[in-house]
Amino acid sequence: MKKLKVGVVGCGGIATGKHLPALSRNKNVEVVAFCDIIESKAIEACEKFGAEGAKVYVDYKELLKDSLIDTVHVCTPNKSHSFISIDAMEAGKHVLCEKPMAKTYKEAMEMVEASERTGKLLTIGYQNRQTPDARYLHDVCESGELGDIYFSKAHAIRRRGVPTWGVFLNEDEQGGGPLIDIGTHALDMTLWMMDNYEPLYVVGNTYKELADTENAANAFGSWNVDEYNVETSAFGFITMKNGATIVLESSWALNITDTAEAKSTLCGTKGGATMKGELIINGEQNSRLYEKKIDLKEGGVAFFEGEGAGASEDIELQIFVNAILNGTELCVKPRQAAVVTQILEAIYESSKTKKPVYLG
Repeated sequence: MKKLKVGVVGCGGIATGKHLPALSRNKNVEVVAFCDIIESKAIEACEKFGAEGAKVYVDYKELLKDSLIDTVHVCTPNKSHSFISIDAMEAGKHVLCEKPMAKTYKEAMEMVEASERTGKLLTIGYQNRQTPDARYLHDVCESGELGDIYFSKAHAIRRRGVPTWGVFLNEDEQGGGPLIDIGTHALDMTLWMMDNYEPLYVVGNTYKELADTENAANAFGSWNVDEYNVETSAFGFITMKNGATIVLESSWALNITDTAEAKSTLCGTKGGATMKGELIINGEQNSRLYEKKIDLKEGGVAFFEGEGAGASEDIELQIFVNAILNGTELCVKPRQAAVVTQILEAIYESSKTKKPVYLG
């Protein structure tokens, strides 16, 4: 089977911590090009993960000139996701872009249109769809066990987990803080479970209440209060066209002990489910209420063998590879990811204007 030749644009933490390890474990690909505006990062990544003869670039447009490259992984700050992805597709490359899809809905739809215009595949790095609990729960939802899901919560809450590296605290580069960083995963998962991508209106609030805390307790070390210019928390109330409601909660720093990240709570006409802690399905049968705790420790699908097999990033990559080589279906489709960006942007806008934002 042909090995896909891969170029990686952006060689920071998300590339070296997620994409490149997964690529190195996949027998159907080889990474032949590395690009970063800080050349030393590209060189270091190339030395660790590159195929023989792999090249290093500081200008992604030079990387895209290589006709041998089949796919590009876009692992840059959010500000540049759209135009790098579009340029890559127009250069004849398939694209796996890290989440979120873009800073704005307009940019996201430009990416969708580029994929449809060029015929090149585009998917977004929402790897949390591939965790064991998410895959199981999605099957439950598809089977109709929960009925019509009309109320959901999307959870992305850390007590103190502000990322202090890179440009996470830079609004211009990222577009926001925890909402666009981890809230995006929770919202994507919840919409996917509900199979509902038609928002009607959004009400949102953002807070920066803890950003000025000097020497803060934090999993990644205290943040620089002078550099912190994004929110610490954001919350959204989303009404869908069919009347369903989604409550989205996201925070890097919140005075709460009930934390959960990239999880959903679902309430349907026949039953419900929560991913917080254990995966629990609830319902009513024979005039009695029940709860089922799902054991996810055993079983599952072996997508391929080797170190890391079954990890969410490995499954995400294999789905992308299979779609290119075998014409199988993508899991994360561009128009789905664009709706996630549309809702996130509306939450930020609602918080600024103190008004609902109508989308449908």
